Amino acid sequence: MQLYNTLTRSKEAFTPAQPGRVGMYVCGITAYDFCHIGHARSSVVFDVLVRYLRRTGLDVTFVRNFTDIDDKIIKRANEEGSTSEEVAERNIRYFYEDMDRLNILRADIEPRCTEHVPEMISLTGRLIEKGHAYPTPSGDVYFRVRSFKDYGKLSGRDVEELEAGARIAPGEEKEDPLDFALWKAAKPGEPSWDSPWGKGRPGWHIECSAMSEKHLHLPLDIHGGGQDLIFPHHENEVAQTEAALGKPFSRFWVHNGFVQINHEKMSKSLGNFFTIREILAKFLPEVLRFFLLTMHYRSPLDFSDEAMEEAEKGLRRIYAGLEQVRAAVAAPVEWKKGPLPKEIVEELDAVAAKWTEAMEDDLNTAAAIGHVFGLVRLAGRVLENKGWRKLEGGKAFFEKALGLMEGWGEVLGLFGREPAEFLAELRASRAARKGIDPDKVIALLAERAAARTNKDFARSDGVRDELAAMGVEVKDTPQGQTWDVA
Repeated sequence: MQLYNTLTRSKEAFTPAQPGRVGMYVCGITAYDFCHIGHARSSVVFDVLVRYLRRTGLDVTFVRNFTDIDDKIIKRANEEGSTSEEVAERNIRYFYEDMDRLNILRADIEPRCTEHVPEMISLTGRLIEKGHAYPTPSGDVYFRVRSFKDYGKLSGRDVEELEAGARIAPGEEKEDPLDFALWKAAKPGEPSWDSPWGKGRPGWHIECSAMSEKHLHLPLDIHGGGQDLIFPHHENEVAQTEAALGKPFSRFWVHNGFVQINHEKMSKSLGNFFTIREILAKFLPEVLRFFLLTMHYRSPLDFSDEAMEEAEKGLRRIYAGLEQVRAAVAAPVEWKKGPLPKEIVEELDAVAAKWTEAMEDDLNTAAAIGHVFGLVRLAGRVLENKGWRKLEGGKAFFEKALGLMEGWGEVLGLFGREPAEFLAELRASRAARKGIDPDKVIALLAERAAARTNKDFARSDGVRDELAAMGVEVKDTPQGQTWDVA
């Protein structure tokens, strides 16, 4: 498999350091608020990466942390008149609720910062002993950025350019404006722990280094997170970990791209900030997950209601195709001897190979989903041919197509619902967004059916027109009337 490595700025063949085993660490949330769509994208991307690596037979140990002590958490607790622990616990619970709805697998290990303070103190002490860090009279401990000669290698930042814009704030006791905090001296009313430098709490960057070393073999095979974490967070992780241990921290650095809102960067200050919960109040969770995978993970992703509606249409097509294939497999048909044309069998094999090629090419889920549509179209062609669909070769085709769709769905975390149930739920969701009352639609359909039975075609056509004015399409099938939102 080829993965893009931020460290080398190139795609590289991914092979784990220990044959058959992968150690992967992804930075989790700071638990002070509801998760937003950016969190959803990162979580879905690394969920699919873990699923795919496991599909290839690798034994993956996936670690994702929770930052449960931080300036933002303390600020929120003070605003609420609660404690940091209460704020973090509540928002971790919200995180699980959101991720469960998005079908995100739980990480194997989910460490919390407050449970690993001794490891952070130990790592900070090693850095002081090696001359890479220094305590201040007030009890803060800073990392000496210039003591690590490779600082900037992950982000591509130049130390001299960074220095030009750096300043030491009043009251800080840094030797150099580039130095960053490993340990923060306690302030009145803040949570704190005992340390050799006095009471305080760990800085943000030291947390992930300490928890990575605690739970995984270093160097990590993969360290992941959002693009916004490359600098300063991941750059500082590299510096402090490699300075302390004298060896590489992670072999691969994988970062997902930003989510934009109507072509603008998402920002609370711009008023274009959407939580997962706000989105799921309008769209089904699987629609959001599908949308997040329709663009390559490293590319910017532009969110809008229109883009979500397009994703919804695409997912509906796939589920409708899946429903037809399942019905073909289960149909009580007396299969006739004979294969399908060779070119159809070869086309099915080619689609399967292309899906794998897409996933092997830097987890290209956008291309992989394109091949899912290709399979749906191919299955539709076979289903439409009354001769092919009753051949034994047709049965084998449908069984293989169904196996492919279900297997791909397991990796993508999609297509796992009962199609008829999901399509009905999708229809209701679309109706709700457009202000259509499903109960009224059902009542009108019943009236239309009665009119058709009584050969009152004028009334039947009138009901159809009334439904069309509401934005409802009616189709007459051998199984009866069906409806959908136009």
